[in-house]
Amino acid sequence: MEKVELQKLQSFLRRSLGNDGIRVAADPKNPDDAAVHLGERKIASISVDDEDGDRSFAFEMKIPVGREALQSYLRKLFENDRLSIAARGRKTDSVELNANGEFLGVISADDAKLSSFTLQVAILDFDLEEE
Repeated sequence: MEKVELQKLQSFLRRSLGNDGIRVAADPKNPDDAAVHLGERKIASISVDDEDGDRSFAFEMKIPVGREALQSYLRKLFENDRLSIAARGRKTDSVELNANGEFLGVISADDAKLSSFTLQVAILDFDLEEE
């Protein structure tokens, strides 16, 4: 991943999640991917998807709490009360993450007991354009 892409991804995540402490850096184990840090802690990873000819990025973050604590966990982690979760119609194993009322990603259950989840955000090239 190029340095300019890392910077654009960092800006996008800071803007979307509402926390300027987010840092995106090349993954030392796989330079094609990126690691997302909040303070000193690695919280997520980003991988590149070039398969369909358009460059996009897949953000993935494990969330070690149950369904009832998702929203408060994310709000506390990112220090952002504008993050909210919403039901996804009839689906019971996943919810949407919204920031300021706008869709950001999907949070899916990792197990049948709904005791841990994974947040996935698809980041398209036009998401990284400067405002």
